[in-house]
Amino acid sequence: MDPDATWAEDEFGEADLGDVRRNARLVQLASVLGAQPSASLPDATDDPATLKAAYRFFDNDYVRAEAMLASHIQSTTRRMQAVELVLAVQDTTDLDWTDHPATSALGPLAAASHQGLLAHTTLALTPERVPLGLLQQQVWAREQLVRRNQDHKQRPIDDKESQKWLTSLEAVIAARAGWKKTQFVSVGDREADVYDLFLLDRPPGVELLIRAAQDRKADHPEKYLWAAMATAPLAASVTVHMGARAGQVARNASLSVRWRQVTLRPPNSREKDQLPNVTVWAVWAIETAPPPGVEAVEWLLLTSVPIMTSDDALSRLGWYAVRWGIEVWHKVLKSGCQIEDRQLETAERLKRCLTLYSVIAWRILYATMLARAAPNLPCTVLLDDAEWQGLYCRIQRVAIPPPKPPTLRQAARWIAQLGGFQGRRGDGEPGVTVLWKGFQHLVDVAAMYRIMRPAPTPGSRVSQNKDSG
Repeated sequence: MDPDATWAEDEFGEADLGDVRRNARLVQLASVLGAQPSASLPDATDDPATLKAAYRFFDNDYVRAEAMLASHIQSTTRRMQAVELVLAVQDTTDLDWTDHPATSALGPLAAASHQGLLAHTTLALTPERVPLGLLQQQVWAREQLVRRNQDHKQRPIDDKESQKWLTSLEAVIAARAGWKKTQFVSVGDREADVYDLFLLDRPPGVELLIRAAQDRKADHPEKYLWAAMATAPLAASVTVHMGARAGQVARNASLSVRWRQVTLRPPNSREKDQLPNVTVWAVWAIETAPPPGVEAVEWLLLTSVPIMTSDDALSRLGWYAVRWGIEVWHKVLKSGCQIEDRQLETAERLKRCLTLYSVIAWRILYATMLARAAPNLPCTVLLDDAEWQGLYCRIQRVAIPPPKPPTLRQAARWIAQLGGFQGRRGDGEPGVTVLWKGFQHLVDVAAMYRIMRPAPTPGSRVSQNKDSG
């Protein structure tokens, strides 16, 4: 790969939007908007012509969001080929544009008074929590508020929003077809506890890990899932760190773990369909002594991956904990990229804008987690030459960078330093907030470095820097 290639070319360079000019515009916009992800479009673009081009791009009906994302998915697939296990985490988030009532073709969210779009994204992560990229994104506006009534249970799944979980799994199956040496596990939260998901035909190498939401009927003497799990012997105890969340501070929770194989029966409303029973492995982890006034942590996980030992059960718990990565990605998309502040007047324009910023948000999270998981890699896996060389000169206050690039961890800490990270003892590794702020300053640093550095000449130190990348 050309060491001077930008990340935008890597992720969007293979897009086919039906016109080479549109393809080039996509790469340009990704580079420009990715440099200042929190800024408004007028502030992020370089000049009035670029701003006008951005609005025209998002308004172009020939530009399909799926085609924009396809190039990034190809890059994601290449990254997945380097790992043995991919956790394909899928989740839905509300994108609220209630404060922009002039926007057309939005739909109701959790409450009819809130208007926006829903985005169901499949994010590929490693067990070390490194996000490799998006595998799929489904975006839609509801025609009416969803109500959980009896009619909802009777309708076929392809007529309900639950279909999104199956569509995501089909995308995972397609990704596995292109590289059969990697194992894929589709991971979903309690909303993904859909019986049809377990019935979908999966090839070898594609598995499921779903948090149970319903106390399903079980083909056991206990008759129901939770009662069946209560008869399983205590297998292990584990302490997990629970991050801060609404109304609760961060804390450690001690969980008791049980596991066993269970056979589930179809829901009452589906018995007439003569659906088969489903046999899976279940892991039940519950906090036996939560702090006063705090709800106990409880996960009951259903998986198609065999569990033969307690270590296997603890491994499945670890895989499910990786699901938190997509929640962090949602935070970057909303807080770091300010996606809900975009004002483009129509839902279709917002969908195109969302696709672009979804990949920008991935890149910010990728930099954060890759620096933690693989700190000793050269920073050129993430930065081009002008970026790391300008960064080095800015932080070290020197005019000439070294011939060898710094490590990824060191570069990430310097970028975070641009965003306000102090790096004091006890501060730990920088988080996504200071990194997305730092990336915005890095674009100015790199631009100035490109202006000020001398043109490369044969045998010059600048030329050698390029070769060393």
